[in-house]
Order: sequence, then structure tokens, then C-alpha cells
Amino acid sequence: MTRRASLLLISISLCLLVAVPAGQAQKKHAPGQQATGKATGIDDIALRNADLRKGEWITHGRNYSETRFSPLKQVSEVTVKDLGLAWSFDTETDRGLEATPLVVDGVMYTTGSWSIVYALDARTGKQIWKWDPQVPRRFGTKACCDVVNRGVAVYKGHVYVGTIDGRLAALDAATGKLVWSVVTVDQTKPYTITAAPRVVKGKVLIGNGGAEYGVRGYLSAYDAATGKLSWRFYTVPGDPSKPFESPEMAKAAKTWKGEWWKMGGGGTVWDSLAYDPELDLLYVGTGNGSPWNQQVRSPGGGDNLYLSSILALRPATGRLVWHYQVTPGDQWDFTATQHIILADLEIKGQKRKVLMQAPKNGFFYILDRRTGELLSAEPYVTVTWAKEIDKKTGRPVENPGVRYPAEPTQIQPGPLGGHNWQPMSFNPQTGLVYIPAQENFFVFLHDKRLDYRPGRWNTGVDFSIFTDPPTALPTGHLLAWDPVAQKERWRVQYPVMWNGGTLTTAGNLVFQGTADGRFVGYSADKGAKLWEVTIGTGVIATPMTYEIDGVQYVSIMAGWGGSFPLTGGSIGLPATPGRLLTFALNSKQSLPAVAAMEMPAVTPIEFTATKETIAKGAGLFAQNCGVCHGLAALGGGGVLPDLKLSAPSVFNKYREIIVDGARVDIGMPGFKPWLKPEDADAIRVYILSLRNELAKKK
Repeated sequence: MTRRASLLLISISLCLLVAVPAGQAQKKHAPGQQATGKATGIDDIALRNADLRKGEWITHGRNYSETRFSPLKQVSEVTVKDLGLAWSFDTETDRGLEATPLVVDGVMYTTGSWSIVYALDARTGKQIWKWDPQVPRRFGTKACCDVVNRGVAVYKGHVYVGTIDGRLAALDAATGKLVWSVVTVDQTKPYTITAAPRVVKGKVLIGNGGAEYGVRGYLSAYDAATGKLSWRFYTVPGDPSKPFESPEMAKAAKTWKGEWWKMGGGGTVWDSLAYDPELDLLYVGTGNGSPWNQQVRSPGGGDNLYLSSILALRPATGRLVWHYQVTPGDQWDFTATQHIILADLEIKGQKRKVLMQAPKNGFFYILDRRTGELLSAEPYVTVTWAKEIDKKTGRPVENPGVRYPAEPTQIQPGPLGGHNWQPMSFNPQTGLVYIPAQENFFVFLHDKRLDYRPGRWNTGVDFSIFTDPPTALPTGHLLAWDPVAQKERWRVQYPVMWNGGTLTTAGNLVFQGTADGRFVGYSADKGAKLWEVTIGTGVIATPMTYEIDGVQYVSIMAGWGGSFPLTGGSIGLPATPGRLLTFALNSKQSLPAVAAMEMPAVTPIEFTATKETIAKGAGLFAQNCGVCHGLAALGGGGVLPDLKLSAPSVFNKYREIIVDGARVDIGMPGFKPWLKPEDADAIRVYILSLRNELAKKK
């Protein structure tokens, strides 16, 4: 049975004539024989009918509707207790993993850090091929949240991947050899690609990231066979002294003030895409403004189209059909790039074709996906920036003072959002959406000293107030949300936020990895914990499931994905080599050993500095370093070090590291000309003061 009711409208005769049967798609292999699938059967028809290929996972969200629901039920609420490790694959990297693997013709395709692509035998985990795009490590300085990658697309014998340095590459699915490659961005600017491409009607779709650094967002469509650019939709207008690229940009420019184009504007399309073949509409989520602070970006206000919006485009031309702006005039980094799911739901007694999204701003939106009409929007986490979403206008009713005109203003959710990039899933049997939700706040303060710094974070927010550790870390929870009733049905509370995406199945299951190093299976209807395995390293990726030769497997990429930005908060887990773990019923393999987390001995280091110098260092650290290394130097999580624990010799190199960029080749930027040697000295003594306080507690 298909996932989306709309697919039932497809002619049965057409399915029989042209849809690829599931048995043909899942080629049988003799015991011990390695899969070498060519993926030539994945074409437009296969992608439109992805739900018919029950045992495979052929596109990022499993189908064009991005439901992440699998009809497989061999692993069920009854049998899940017998899941054991079938095989594991070591990616040989200590950077984070965020990809959702695909499985086609018995071959698994996935990615690791630095945009490396792996093809594995999905039955054994044995590597078939590996492709390394050889990204220059200096490009790591342009990645806001580590050099991660969220996966590939497969189409007509090719595997497509976006690289962190802005390329889109097509590989031969059987051999991993490069077929074509195209640069999709101006590589002199701080653009990156971390998202998985999608393929719609013979075009490969890819966006980019980098809004914090000062870029202009857009979505590009390339011919899948040749790599030729078909169209490009810019999400914010450029320099108005030059011709606008489209009528949409001319319209958008009327909603901006000042000289926004000199700071990029933002609106990057760095993740969410979904497609409705029946309506022939491509749904695109857009990002935050650049800088965050509208007072700097667009003084005088305005909606700033098409920031923080959901766009409906024609995939053949890239022309806009409708838009809905989730957060007009965004001032809080409230992106709408979060996961979009398409479904057919009964709303107030009427069957509606809907689009669902839980963006950063904390409201769960349901739109009519034909027209963009708002059907409902209710808070799914604590929200303080807005009272409600006006159902008639579709606009938020903001609370007084939330645009932080002069004084520090605490806002919930904070920039990490009530839901970030980690995908949610939808189970048509329970009617519930499973959200990796989180409770967090942020104190915003207008940065009066803003000096636009090309290639560096430019938020327009004064981070220098964050000099003291938070009294408590933000928390996360798995939220089962009823989209029709717009209310919570159940939740599972976690000690920290930044947990993985969700998978749901016909076996009445929901799977999720956690930041504190576990992989867990719950009942989809009630949220009862039915199975758990300790992995020993933080998990932020999203699981998937597939079936080969009558055996259902459940896979997840395990290894801390990216930094733990803005809040800091190392949770005491080691940055172990990233692995792909695959489970099956009654399998007995041992989980890979994980080194115990041993806190090094912290010895005090003598230094001489005034309180004023230490305070200056605290402010400089918060403004320039805290986004990666944790505010108040709590530690960035993942592979980013807790600077307090550095070897004594490192403290003698702060000028070279911070100002001169001595570690740029491993992805850490240098801050010349924005920081001076004496600024590095002030940061040094601030960190030393924290180290010595820590040593006293040991």
C-alpha cells in the first residue's frame, strides 16, 4: 500500500506497465556474493513510486513526501527486543556523521565528513568503493557547524553528492568513478554544501549554506545527465542597481530596506526539499537573514522576502507559484529549512493535501500545499517571542520588545530552534509526527559595535554578554505530535538537546539516536521504550531501514555530528571514529569498542593579568570563539576541544593560532585583521583563569 493517499489516484494499469516491481528492484544475491548494483532502475517513475519499493530506501526521506515511514514490519514492537548488531563499518574519521544512507539493488550509499562517499554491500557492510572529493581543508573555516554531509541522491546509474566546498558531483553508481562535476557557488565566498541533493524530473536540486558568514541564498537545478545548469532561484534580492534576475526578486526587493546586499542577505537553502508529483510542485524551505539582526540587515524593517519561508516552485522552470513566510522580518535566526512532510489529512471534516513543518520558531505549521493557505499553527515547544499565529493573516502576533531594540532580551526558542535540521517522521497508521524537539533560550542584544567582517560570523548580535556558564543545559525530547488536533500525544524526555532524527515503521516503531550515546526503539502509538543499545558516542544522524533476502535491517550513522553551537556543553562522550551500525533480528555481532572518556589531569598554569584584561578576554571569546568552542568555554562537543584542557604548550601559541591562522589547514580560521595580538593575549588569560578554577575543583 502506498504512503500517500494521493498516489492511489495513479492508474493501476500505469503502475503495472511502468512501475518497477519490488522484486526486480531488490536483486537476489547468492550467499557470500557481493552486491555491485548499478542503480539504473532508479528513474522518474521509480522515484514517484518509491513506496512500492518496500525493501529499499531510494531517496533521502524515503519518498518525495519525505515521510521517513517504512512499511516493513518484520522488526516490530514484538520482535524489536531481539535486534542485534549485524555489521558495522568504520568511516575512519573523527568528525561528525549526519547522513541518511540509501539502499538500492543491495548496495548502500552514504557519506561521511569532508563529503566522502561510500558504497557498501548492504548485506555485509563490505566496502565496494569510496570516493573522496579531496576538499581543501581550508574550506572547513567556512563551515558554520562542521564539515558534515547529509547524504546522496541516486538516479539512472549515478550517485550525486554536494561537497563542502560547493561542488555538485555525479558518480558512476557501480564504480564510484567521477562522471561530471560542477562548481555551484562562488568559491571565493563562504558558501558550503551539507545537504543531500534531490532529483526531480531529470534535474538535480542543490542549495547551499553560509548565511552567518554573509552570502546570498539560492537553489539550483542541474541536468542530471550533463551537469548543465537548468535554472536558479534566488531567495533574496541582490543589488537593486542591477537588473533583478526574476519578477520574484523585484517583488521581494520592495520588502527590504537599507543596503542589505552588501552583507549577503541570507536566505540560504541548506536543507529541506519535498515534491508533489501530482501537483508538480517543489517545496523549499529557506533560511535566516544575514546578519540575523534586522536592525543591521534591513534598518527600517520590512518582511524581507523570502527569508524564513516555504516556497512552492515549478521544478521545470524554478518559477514561484506561492510562498508562505513563517517568520516575517526574521531577527532570531528562525530558519524554515527544517524538514517538510507532505500528507493527506482530514482537517475539520475535509480531506486536505497538506504540508507540515516544525521550523525553528516553535510553531507547528499545516498549510494547504496546493495554495499555501495556513490551516493551523500551534506551539510545539515553549514560545515567548510571539503570542500566536494569526489564523486570518498567517502572521505571528509578536510580543512587545522581542526585537531587542536596546536591552538584552531573552527569547524562546533560541537560535538552535525548537527543532533543528534533524528530520522528523510521519506514521500514517498512528497519524503522528515524531519530532526531535528541544527546549532552549537565548539572550539577544543589539551589537552597536558591528563591523561587518567578510568571511566571519556576522549576526548583529552582541555575544560578549555570554561570559558566565549557563545554570543548566537545554534539554531535548522525542515529541509525538498529533497534526490534526495540533497537540502532544506523548514525549520521551532526554537530559540534553541535539538528538538525532527519527524513523517510523509499520511495525509500530519509532527509532532515534541520542546525544548521550544511545540508539533506542519506542512504540509509535504510546512511546514505550522497547529496545535500547548503548553506542558510546553521540548520535545526531537519522536511522533508516531496508530488507534484503527476507531480512529487515535497521541502520544508523553513529558519531557526533558537528559542533554543539551557541550553548556549549560537552556531555562527557568521546569523539570516537564515526561508524555505520546495522542491526537485524537475532544477530550477535559485538558493538565496536569505544574508548572510555578519561578527563586529563588539570594542572593550574600561573599567569599575570588584571581583572579588566580577563573581562576583556571573556567578551572577545564570546564574540569570536564561543559559537564553536562553547559559550563560557564549556567545550564545543564532538571533535572541538575544551580549550581549558589544552596542553600547556598550546597556551604559548595563542597569537599564532587566533590571529595568524596557524590551524587554518584543519578548519580553524585566523582572525586577522579583526583581532590584534593583545586581543589574543586577553583571550588566553581568560581561558587560563577558567582552567585554574577547574583545577581547584579537581
